[in-house]
Amino acid sequence: MGNTVTSNKSRPNTRKERKVAEAAEHERRIAQKEFAAFGAERERRPGALSPPEVWWCKQYQWLKAQGYLLRPRYAPEWVPSWDGSQRDPFPCEDGQVLKFGRIIDATRMSDGLYLSLKVVDKSEFPHEVVIGQYFMMEQSASHPRNHCVPFLDVLQVPGESDKEIIVMPLLRDFTRPRFDTFGEVVECLRQLFEGLLFMHSNHVAHRDCMRRNIMMDAKDLYVEPYHPVVPRMKRDYSGYARHYTRTQRPPKYYFIDFGLSRRYDAQEDNPLEYPIFGGDKSAPEFQNSTDIPLNPFPTDVYYLGNAIKKEFLDSKKGFEFLKPLVDDMVQNDPKSRPTMNVVVERFDLIRQQLSSWKLRSRVIARNEDIFETVYRSAAHWRRRIGFIVKRAPAVQVFETSRG
Repeated sequence: MGNTVTSNKSRPNTRKERKVAEAAEHERRIAQKEFAAFGAERERRPGALSPPEVWWCKQYQWLKAQGYLLRPRYAPEWVPSWDGSQRDPFPCEDGQVLKFGRIIDATRMSDGLYLSLKVVDKSEFPHEVVIGQYFMMEQSASHPRNHCVPFLDVLQVPGESDKEIIVMPLLRDFTRPRFDTFGEVVECLRQLFEGLLFMHSNHVAHRDCMRRNIMMDAKDLYVEPYHPVVPRMKRDYSGYARHYTRTQRPPKYYFIDFGLSRRYDAQEDNPLEYPIFGGDKSAPEFQNSTDIPLNPFPTDVYYLGNAIKKEFLDSKKGFEFLKPLVDDMVQNDPKSRPTMNVVVERFDLIRQQLSSWKLRSRVIARNEDIFETVYRSAAHWRRRIGFIVKRAPAVQVFETSRG
C-alpha cells in the first residue's frame, strides 16, 4: 500500500506537471549529449546555460558590435527571470535551452530581421561556406529555382581562426505548422525538386539532403513572431503563436547544411566520391561497402525521395499519386534512379493530372484519431469554402518577388 501511494505521488498527474517532467527529461538527454561532445558535464540546474550556450555568451558583445543581437539569455549581465522564486524555468522565455548548440538565433540591429547564426569549424567542413557563397553569386542569388539557404554574411570569430559564423535567415521545420491541403504539399515538392535540380545543374551534390536539412522561411506564416527554440510559442512567450495556412501565405522552402556538399567540374560527367554518411544512413549503395567511390548525384535523389516517402507516403493518407515517382527515386540500384531533370518533368505531369478537388482536400495523418478528425475537418471546410468563394487557386505558388 505504501509503495502504491509513493508511486502515485511521483507520477505527474496534471498536464502542467507532465510538461515539466518532459522538460526535465529533455534537459537530461541534452546534458548526456553535451557530456559526450564536450567532455565536461554542465550544471544540472534546469534552465542553466549549456556549454555551447556559454560559448555564444562569450561572443555576445562582439556580435553586437557586428550588428547582431542575441536574446537577453546570452547577455553578460543575464539574471534568470525565475531566480529567487519557486517558478520553474520551463514556461519562461529565457529558460529555453538551445536544441542545436552550433546554431543560435539573433536579431539584425539595422532592420530588426530575425536571423540564424551557425558556427562552423573550417577544418572539419571546409566546403560549407564556399558552396553557400557560390549560390549567393549574382547569377544564382535571384534565380527562382535557387532554394539554397542564403548566406547573408560570414564572420571570422576573433581569436579562433578555425571558426566562422554563417548568418542566415531564421528558418524552421518545413513540416510545421502542419500542411492543410494536398495543394500545399504539391507546392512544397515543386520547390524542393526544382531546388535540388538547380544544385545539380550547377554541378553541386548536396550529399545530405534528408528531412532535417529541409527548412522553410515561415516569417510570413505567423501573425506575430514565433519563438526560435519553441516555435509554437510567441517570441516573448506570452502565449501560443498564431499562424495562417500555407494556402493563405505560401512560404519558401530551402535546403540547408552544405557541410558534406561538393562542387564538381562541369566537364566531369561521372564524378566519384567515397561514401560519407549524413543524417539518412539508409542509402542502399552504402550498405555493403564504403571503399568503392560512387557518383553522389543519384544518392541525392535517394535522400530526397526517402524524405518524401517517410514524411508523406508512409505517414499520411492519399499520396498514392506520388508512389511511382518516389519508388523510382529510392530504387536500390543508383543507376536506375531518375535524374532530377526527369524527376521535375514527371512531377510536372503528375501535378497537371490532379483535380482541384484533390488539391483542396485536407491532408490527414494515418494516426489521426476521431476527435482530431472532427475538429480539423470543420476548420478545414470553413477555410475551403472561403477559398472557393474568393476563387483562390487550389495551389498557391510562392512568389519570388516576396522572398
